[in-house]
Amino acid sequence: MHATVVRAEDAPGPTLVLRLDQLPAGALALGGELARLRRALAGTAYADLHKIALYGPGHGPGRRGLDYRFVQALPGGAFDFRAGCGHSLLACVVADGRPGPVTVRAVTTGDTVLCEPHGTGAYTLSFLKAPTAPGTLPTGRPVDVLCGVPVSLVRYGNPYVFVDARHLPEDALHERLLALRAEAARILGYPPHSALPKIAAFTEGDGPGGLSVRALTVGGWHPRLALTGAAALAAAGALDGTVVPAPTGPVRTPGGTVTVSAAPDRVRVHHKRATVLGRLELPWRIHATA
Repeated sequence: MHATVVRAEDAPGPTLVLRLDQLPAGALALGGELARLRRALAGTAYADLHKIALYGPGHGPGRRGLDYRFVQALPGGAFDFRAGCGHSLLACVVADGRPGPVTVRAVTTGDTVLCEPHGTGAYTLSFLKAPTAPGTLPTGRPVDVLCGVPVSLVRYGNPYVFVDARHLPEDALHERLLALRAEAARILGYPPHSALPKIAAFTEGDGPGGLSVRALTVGGWHPRLALTGAAALAAAGALDGTVVPAPTGPVRTPGGTVTVSAAPDRVRVHHKRATVLGRLELPWRIHATA
């Protein structure tokens, strides 16, 4: 089986990209086979790879786009099949290599994302859903209080928890974010070991581009901000009453800036890039039991 390894800039690691037409029917649900696939990477430069993306021709009108599924490898060998990853979605577009704009249906999360290339090799990704669409606020409230802290729970790209860092102790930020995330997971119906919801703390400074964000990812701090996190941040900022101010310029993160914009019918994440690191031949075998 052929696989492509793609690294999206700003992502915490590369994505193993597989074409669905090379996999047996139902393979996505086989955690044991995915675990075996990851073990096959042990002798390669990608032994610590934690993201798997599967894609194929879209099933919409004209079948011109792509369908995409994401699998997050969790610590301890488990897999999460419910999260989304914008960087891995872009990895599929780059691995597929078709020219021009590509519309991708994220089967896992239900999002439709338009990926538009630019002459510089960068992409603009537009999440084709109004920030005000039903379900963006999963509790129906712009602000919820978790562990005594006001937060906004937003479902856009992925479910996210946003909190103003001023409400949290700087020397225990990581621990407090984990506690808030666990409480949000309980409220939203996710198991404690799930990769969802995601969580990010922000601070607001003076002047344009005064918003700074620090986010957690599976296993620690995100080096910048997840692409779905950037989209959710912009969606939250476009809604009245949330704790998130509307971004007015590039959002600062520990690894650099992220540029987002919101319109009535969509949210855009700008200047995203991804590079093919290599192509691999990997085994895939289905274990049948009588």
